[in-house]
Amino acid sequence: MRLPDLEAWAIFAAVVEHRSFSGAADAVGLSKATVSKAVARLEAHLGQSLFHRTSRRLALTEAGRPLADHARRILAEATAAEEAARDAASAFAGRIRLAAPMSFGVTSVAPLLAQFLADHPGIEIDLSLSDARVDIVAEGFDIALRIADLPDSSLRARRLCGIEVHIAASPAYLARHGTPRHPVELGEHRLLGYSNATGPWHFRGPGGAEASVRAVGPLTANSGDALVPALIAGLGIARLPGFIVGPHLASGELVAILPDWTPPPIGLHLLTPPSTLRPARVEALIAFLAANLRDPCAAVLLAVDVPRRANG
Repeated sequence: MRLPDLEAWAIFAAVVEHRSFSGAADAVGLSKATVSKAVARLEAHLGQSLFHRTSRRLALTEAGRPLADHARRILAEATAAEEAARDAASAFAGRIRLAAPMSFGVTSVAPLLAQFLADHPGIEIDLSLSDARVDIVAEGFDIALRIADLPDSSLRARRLCGIEVHIAASPAYLARHGTPRHPVELGEHRLLGYSNATGPWHFRGPGGAEASVRAVGPLTANSGDALVPALIAGLGIARLPGFIVGPHLASGELVAILPDWTPPPIGLHLLTPPSTLRPARVEALIAFLAANLRDPCAAVLLAVDVPRRANG
């Protein structure tokens, strides 16, 4: 039985991550020639090319694309195995790549990371903020926080807390256009859309009744925060999570409508790649985020004054 060339697989993963042979060579402390030979050795063993090479561009072949995920997992698990063998002091060192939604990342995650880094000075965190859904395996993230109703996947997911969603508008808009009492009436209004949540707005109401409406209006954005100024200016109605509109509901700049009709529940989830073998530093951050993002979701995200809801 011929053993796999684990060094070549790890070097292949480095070339994919750094998108060049020279970048990978610098990252792993080898010569460019050694990196090139390792990839060529792996290609010869597999009997297929892994990269398209030109003088200006390096791109994965159709065969190389799915193998890149295997290479990342091999490298990640080998790294985790080595770190698990070290003593606890040296294990809490190195870089963690974390992805989080933009607004929630700024308001709730970034302050926690400051505390975590103060407690673990040997750890570095690369925080990527985006409301777009990232492929955490393909893009090399150790952890991703995602606010959604998650579909089935091979990722490991832990639900940290629920997030309430509000249908909100300004008092001035409702004074001019009236307050909808049923979701179907939203079809007569200007609705501000969040482009990362496609499809109609769905609701569940009294007695299990269901309704839906398609958002049509003057503004669509891929950031919920970007909708707030137009919402306050009275340009329409929006469906947004409490951590974005909560302060504006509490101040009276906005009011929540349709109190008897609720959008489908969504939650804050912590996702990791499929492998259960992770570096100690990653396990430490997972435990920290899980402990600190459970209760704040109920207490901080939704500081909403219920009597401010519009009843007509």
